[in-house]
Amino acid sequence: MLRWIRQQLGFDPPHQSETRTVYIANRFPQHGHYVPQKFADNRIISSKYTIWNFVPKNLFEQFRRIANFYFLIIFLVQLMIDTPTSPVTSGLPLFFVITVTAIKQGYEDWLRHKADNEVNGAPVFVVRSGSLVQTRSKNIRVGDIVRVAKDETFPADLVLLSSDRAEGTCHITTASLDGETNLKTHYAVPETAVSQSVSRLEALQAVVECQQPEADLYRFVGRITVTQQGEEIVRPLGPENLLLRGARLKNTKEIFGVAVYTGMESKMALNYKCKSQKRSAVEKSMNTFLIIYLGILLFEAILSTILKYAWQAENKWDEPFYNQKTEQERNSSQILKFISDFLAFLVLYNFIIPISLYVTVEMQKFLGSFFIGWDLDLYHEESDQKAQVNTSDLNEELGQVEYVFTDKTGTLTENEMQFRECSINGIKYQEINGKLVPEGMTDDFPDGSVPHLSGEEELFLKAVSLCHTVQISYDQTDGFGDTFPRVNGISSQMEYYASSPDEKALVEATKRMGVTFIGSNGENMEIKTFGRSEKYKLLHVLEFDANRRRMSVILQTPSGDKMLFTKGAESSVLPYTKSGEIDKTRVHVDEFALKGLRTLVVACRRFSAEEYEEVDRRLHEARTALQQREERLAEAFAFIERDLQLLGATGVEDKLQEKVQETIEALRLAGIKVWVLTGDKVETAVSVSLSCGHFHRTMNILELVQQKTDSECAEQLRRLARRIKEDHVIQHGLVVDGTSLSLALREHEKLFMEVCRSCSAVLCCRMAPLQKAKVVRLLKTSPEKPITLAIGDGANDVSMIQEAHVGIGIMGKEGRQAVRNSDYAIARFKFLAKLLLVHGHFYYIRIATLVQYFFYKNVCFITPQFLYQFFCLFSQQTLYDSVYLTLYNICFTSLPILVYSLFEQLVHPHVLQSKPALYRDISKNSLLSFKTFLYWTLLGFCHAFVFFFGSYILMGEDTSLMGNGQILKANRQLMFGNWTFGTLVFTVMVITVTLKLALETHFWTWMNHFVTWGSIAFYFIFSLFYGGIIWPFLHTQDMYFVFVQLLSSGSAWFAIIIIVLTCLFPDVIKKVLYRHLQPTSTQKSQMYSNRVAIGDDFIALQPLSRAKNQLGKIRWKRIRFQSAQNMTLLKAGAEGRTIGNC
Repeated sequence: MLRWIRQQLGFDPPHQSETRTVYIANRFPQHGHYVPQKFADNRIISSKYTIWNFVPKNLFEQFRRIANFYFLIIFLVQLMIDTPTSPVTSGLPLFFVITVTAIKQGYEDWLRHKADNEVNGAPVFVVRSGSLVQTRSKNIRVGDIVRVAKDETFPADLVLLSSDRAEGTCHITTASLDGETNLKTHYAVPETAVSQSVSRLEALQAVVECQQPEADLYRFVGRITVTQQGEEIVRPLGPENLLLRGARLKNTKEIFGVAVYTGMESKMALNYKCKSQKRSAVEKSMNTFLIIYLGILLFEAILSTILKYAWQAENKWDEPFYNQKTEQERNSSQILKFISDFLAFLVLYNFIIPISLYVTVEMQKFLGSFFIGWDLDLYHEESDQKAQVNTSDLNEELGQVEYVFTDKTGTLTENEMQFRECSINGIKYQEINGKLVPEGMTDDFPDGSVPHLSGEEELFLKAVSLCHTVQISYDQTDGFGDTFPRVNGISSQMEYYASSPDEKALVEATKRMGVTFIGSNGENMEIKTFGRSEKYKLLHVLEFDANRRRMSVILQTPSGDKMLFTKGAESSVLPYTKSGEIDKTRVHVDEFALKGLRTLVVACRRFSAEEYEEVDRRLHEARTALQQREERLAEAFAFIERDLQLLGATGVEDKLQEKVQETIEALRLAGIKVWVLTGDKVETAVSVSLSCGHFHRTMNILELVQQKTDSECAEQLRRLARRIKEDHVIQHGLVVDGTSLSLALREHEKLFMEVCRSCSAVLCCRMAPLQKAKVVRLLKTSPEKPITLAIGDGANDVSMIQEAHVGIGIMGKEGRQAVRNSDYAIARFKFLAKLLLVHGHFYYIRIATLVQYFFYKNVCFITPQFLYQFFCLFSQQTLYDSVYLTLYNICFTSLPILVYSLFEQLVHPHVLQSKPALYRDISKNSLLSFKTFLYWTLLGFCHAFVFFFGSYILMGEDTSLMGNGQILKANRQLMFGNWTFGTLVFTVMVITVTLKLALETHFWTWMNHFVTWGSIAFYFIFSLFYGGIIWPFLHTQDMYFVFVQLLSSGSAWFAIIIIVLTCLFPDVIKKVLYRHLQPTSTQKSQMYSNRVAIGDDFIALQPLSRAKNQLGKIRWKRIRFQSAQNMTLLKAGAEGRTIGNC
């Protein structure tokens, strides 16, 4: 038990040694001194709380907030000493705030638990006690043999033992881990590959020794010891033997593997960051303002205490005849009395710190977050997915983003390649209705007829359909045997799995054009050319590598000739060609690239018998070399891939998601820099960046790739910095790969950041998941402290999503890891524009005004209390009744600001989307700057002075204020004077602060009207009932009949009207003058948006009844609005749309 507790606290980690020993099927040694190692279970945890730690952990986090901690101290002081106000005035609001916040955060964490339980409760099959048993994913233990079927994801990190193939291979995709969609082949060792049945696996005696868990996806070092007939056979294990959790099995019926890393020790989980509490810039500003107000509070309390003792220096005020001291009071310590008085003043003025600010902010965030889910423009109809909010604490941060870090695969692209054009023998061709047609011609072949291809065209198509490493899955077969499957209707029976999406698109294109790749069994490749079957013997595969940037196959044709087919980047193939239409093809390749197509050049070479013998000899020597194998292979490849005959080039489009280019351009106009972080190859990533508008064609592309040493990296960075300074007018884009990035961040971080900040766009390739998070953290912690946003769709994006200030998951095809760990989730990248430019804008201006207004109204509330002490000998007499003190922030002034913070819209949403530059007006937390904060604070003090002294001057010695013009007796004046004056001040204050918010409101709904005028009416009604009835449960009732007497005086009504107008009239004058003499771009847009009729873009942000109303109107008419540039006619697009989600 003690060991378990130590492990939970992190003092005694489960594994101490540098390696772990895994006994397959948990068949442990029988000798007595063996102690099994302790391993993590297979649960994935993305939640923050448990049922045991929720209360203490949540309370700790809440009391880290200055206001909550402060009110806790005040509440304790009120309990310990005699104070002017009841402990209920502080304790009740504090309890309300803590409870509401805890419920909200508990609900959000419950949603995370629910998502985790779906993953941990997924059914899996494991081999136990000689049979296949179904259990839950969380029950998998290290050493269990797990069975995974086709298209399932691996539930833990497994070492492959066997597959349904005799050679023990399987194919997987790791798109959810590293963004790569290519098919990867993994292998089992020969000794375990033969164990293809449960009974043979149960009899397997083997032990895996491997390193302890680490985050690197591409590194695994281990060995497996198999005992056969008393003999131990040791085989090395590497990354090609390890199946990672989150990867998906493809093109293989089933595999068996032994779990070596489980749960939070799997490589996928180790690439997650710890779930930390994200705090928005607004919340940080609130804490700063609270500290300032705490300073004001302490100043007022200390000043009042000092003045009290200065006043009491005279005997007549120290101990007046009506308030004689007791003997104990006379003998008590002066220091203790001073401290007690100081604490009493602190309690008296404590409401200057607005505790209800936090609960109002929490409610605003929670309720406001529903608008994102209700917005029809963020709803994706094809997948039936709406936007979802996982963390509402960061709503306003959407309006402050300065950097967007985005994944490429599945985020910017649909992850679908489409063949578009090709060039054969100097002639450009297009695919029309599955036929290859020269450019400028039409498809004039009758339907069903077989087009005639020239020899060059047929050879080109054969080269494309043979030069690849594509795998095929047949629905009616379990795998490849010695012969190829023969099925009818090939197009509906087979599915291609390629090492790159380009290869898959090209092979599918040749299939549509009549040259169909049937399959490969490792020795032979078969194609069908217009129904005619041809078999080619596969002699050698010259694998693709980043330095050569090409791949080749050497085949023996059906006629017995030896041929080389090569394809690769134009810069890697064209220099080695000696025949063919080289110049024309180069021009066509440039044209394809300008269209944003991914290009490949195809060539061939025929070998004589003597040449092939030399080629075969060189390849054999290089591949069997023990020393310098890579260098010798490179030399052999260079010898083979020369004197090529150019056949042509292909142009393939990586299908971008809809409106990606427009979205990136809108973000750029909004002042947001976009960085693309991808695990894909440099060439692929650059091509997509160009096609999606991340890189412009006119942009100067700088490269920091393939750097080997620190000095080389530093020199390249200095060259880039000089180049940027020399070409300062030109826009620059930077391309960095993962290896170079590691070197740059190790020693030259400052120089690297300087280069990055000078570039308009940055593209980082071959990035490991944790490297993505490091890049985000690098920007976050830079001197400017910009607000960052990360967006991605796979498990490889989780780290950067958690690291960024705001994390957004794309509901893509690669699982739900990113969505589960994100703050917000959307179905498509294009929705990011509205999420930031509209919702982010609205959330920020709403909460910024909410924060400033709360401080303003509390200054208005407490300053008269402070001024009143000058008129009551600092006796700590309260100006307001305790009920008014408690209800001021909870009831009388809370609803108008809450409704304002939910519905306010400075500018029409359509205008915000059409003018992204308006986003710059609210950047850098501009609405919560110290200047704005100072304005609201001084305004509060000015209004408070007007409330107090206005009431004092207008009231003066006018006894008619006491009721109906009657001359009052001294005792009645004493009885009514104090509370009547305080009630007058309070009444003026409630009306003024409510109308001040009305002046700030630009967008009025029926709810705004209801709560604004309803709050004032509620105050009057409540006061009449509270003071007009003797309540039996109240010990004292100082306010009895005070409010009725006050309102019965015409002078009081006159004073209320005069004071309210005096406070608000200067505000009106200021707004009118500024709007006409020095309008901001936002105010100009407001004038423009006033001329914009309400369109369906706006409907999802409306209250339900109004939205339905507008939908009805839009169906019957077209809406005209005048643009700043021209007149545009908006057609109603609301038919068929629904607001059911509202």
